[in-house]
Amino acid sequence: MFSTICSGALQGISAYPVSVEVNIARGLPAFYMVGSLSGEVRESRERVCVALKNAGFDLPPSHVTVNLSPADRRKEGTAFDLPIAVGILAAAEYFPQAAAADILFLGELGLDGEIKQVPGVLPIVQEAAKRGIRQCVVPADNAKEGAAIAGISVRGAAHIRQVLDFLRAPLEGREEVLPACAPECGVNPSERGAGEMLDFAQVSGQESAKRAAEIAAAGFHNLLMVGPPGAGKSMIAKRIPGILPALTPEESLQVTAVASVAGLTGGGTALVKMRPFQDPHHTISQAAMIGGGNSPRPGVISLAHRGVLFLDELPEFGREVLNSLRQPLEERHVNISRAGVNVSYPSDFMLVCAMNPCPCGYYPDRNRCRCTEVQVRKYTGKVSGPILDRIDLCAQMEAVDVASLQDGNRAESSAAILGRVLAARERQRERYAGSSCRANADVQAADMNRYCALGPKEKRCMDKLYHSMQLSARAYHRILRVARTIADLAGAEKIEEEHLMEAVYYRPSQEYRR
Repeated sequence: MFSTICSGALQGISAYPVSVEVNIARGLPAFYMVGSLSGEVRESRERVCVALKNAGFDLPPSHVTVNLSPADRRKEGTAFDLPIAVGILAAAEYFPQAAAADILFLGELGLDGEIKQVPGVLPIVQEAAKRGIRQCVVPADNAKEGAAIAGISVRGAAHIRQVLDFLRAPLEGREEVLPACAPECGVNPSERGAGEMLDFAQVSGQESAKRAAEIAAAGFHNLLMVGPPGAGKSMIAKRIPGILPALTPEESLQVTAVASVAGLTGGGTALVKMRPFQDPHHTISQAAMIGGGNSPRPGVISLAHRGVLFLDELPEFGREVLNSLRQPLEERHVNISRAGVNVSYPSDFMLVCAMNPCPCGYYPDRNRCRCTEVQVRKYTGKVSGPILDRIDLCAQMEAVDVASLQDGNRAESSAAILGRVLAARERQRERYAGSSCRANADVQAADMNRYCALGPKEKRCMDKLYHSMQLSARAYHRILRVARTIADLAGAEKIEEEHLMEAVYYRPSQEYRR
């Protein structure tokens, strides 16, 4: 007997349909699997056979052939266990083959028949919905994730027996056997309530740095903070997600898709609703940062998509790791190529960095700093000029004075800052309606004259700054983008000279480019 079961596979964060074809024939007992398979897919043979036996299915000795089509695309992962098992049961006539028509199956099988969660359910279900498939059967731990996609019924199963009972049941009784998961049920555990959100009111002093963080959040700009140990750089960075606008439904789907492919969803979670915050250790490898491996997986920069990537102790990161960020920072995605595989992952993140001004951290305070000028230049020189050129704002921080620590008045709260950020973002939403831009940081050089136009006075100002500061074309455009954000925060229709001067004030100092 022959059967065909619908499933799906991943390529990057995209998915494509896979037909699981099973043929059972008379002959010497054998089990063959074909279709350009990785090692873990080939191991499905053992998992499926033992799981079916332990679940009580008595399959006669026969010649079994399984083909995963299209055969010219490499299949990876353990999600094909369930569709292979269902295909074998269909070919062995345990249920009518028509019962599995128009249903997509995904899941890993335990040796006792348990259906275990798998990565990548969200993009596969999304692709299935686009292709008109009406139902999906996935692991119970992935059901709420898949149910976030509209237009398709997603059912979560915990055991292969449940799936067989579902396929054997009449159409009108299936809902009782394996009910469809309600969309958007469940809350992601990474979500934090308002009472648990880190608040800028807890940061004493450092008004200039907090202003830079506000500008960065309002325009989705990259930010660098330079100051001595204990100045509050990490405190400010960890509070930036709290002043960013909430994820839109489209952004939430994108962030969840990346997390799903990386295997970070499941366990009863639905969509990710908090903006990501990634803070890797400075010993991270290049592959872990941008993604890679023999079977390419998303890196930290993709896990930070639509959120914040925080690099503390910036000069301590490997030079190759930092330079690998140059292209993703400009193009907002990263391409990973391997033999026969080319995948693209999104990497539209806000880069927030922190560093000390010297190896000991106290330069230029010569009462505490003992570093030589050569040591200082060598330390700051670890961050290349092209990376600094991609940073929009640089906040110079001093040690917090005791008066700020002893002052009983709390600083401005994140809620107050968020109100201004949301007002600035609304102005940008109206300005960029119908374009590909979402925030001022997205404005391309070709659109500068349209969105960041300058008057005669402002043009003369930028002409002087361009020559005196020896700016690159990229730095010139970044100053205009930041000035546009400052104008939005001030509620101004046009960029004025005071906005340009504040934007220039936050440019990275030339001493870091030595």
